[in-house]
Amino acid sequence: MYTILVVDDSPFIVDVFVTMLERGGYRTVAAYGGEECLEILKTVTPDLILLDIMMEPVDGWETLEKIKENPQTKEIPVLMLTAKQLSPSEAQEYGIYIEDYVLKPITHRELYDAIEHVLHRRQAIKSDMDIARQSGFDPEIISEYARLSKTIDVNKRLMKILETTYNFDDSKVRVSEEISSAIRNMETNIKFQENRLQQIKGELTGATAPK
Repeated sequence: MYTILVVDDSPFIVDVFVTMLERGGYRTVAAYGGEECLEILKTVTPDLILLDIMMEPVDGWETLEKIKENPQTKEIPVLMLTAKQLSPSEAQEYGIYIEDYVLKPITHRELYDAIEHVLHRRQAIKSDMDIARQSGFDPEIISEYARLSKTIDVNKRLMKILETTYNFDDSKVRVSEEISSAIRNMETNIKFQENRLQQIKGELTGATAPK
């Protein structure tokens, strides 16, 4: 059974998500703010953290940074679960730290799907890394493979959120040049990362590791 830490400064919201998760078969731990989250992480290591953004006095982004700065907690996957619309600058700045960004309100099924996607992706990458290590491949290449596999998937999901948020398909909606430029840069980066990942996959799927 997976353990999930739910972090929000609204007790009502925490209770709602704790109930949803427990119905789905997850074990839960509740934190009513960023500071309490960091305190709990000193003694508890959850399989995943659901983290709200709009909290006081320590908001979700600051909490996220502290989680990722700490060697003891930086590997815990964090899924942002919030009513706040994602901005391109946030996607670019925090995309490397998070596993997904899910907008409230959310149904039981959407929440379970998001969580399972993160956990399954994490397990699949770990399995690929174990096989590559056993085959004797360069640890740096293996680490790069893991980082790119996660980053590309996360960034594609963030791109979908941005495209929906700014209604790119609606010709009547005018999007600022700053936002358009930021999203184009994300698209370019994703393509570059995908090309590099394909190169690495070619190396890792070879019959033997390089001597």
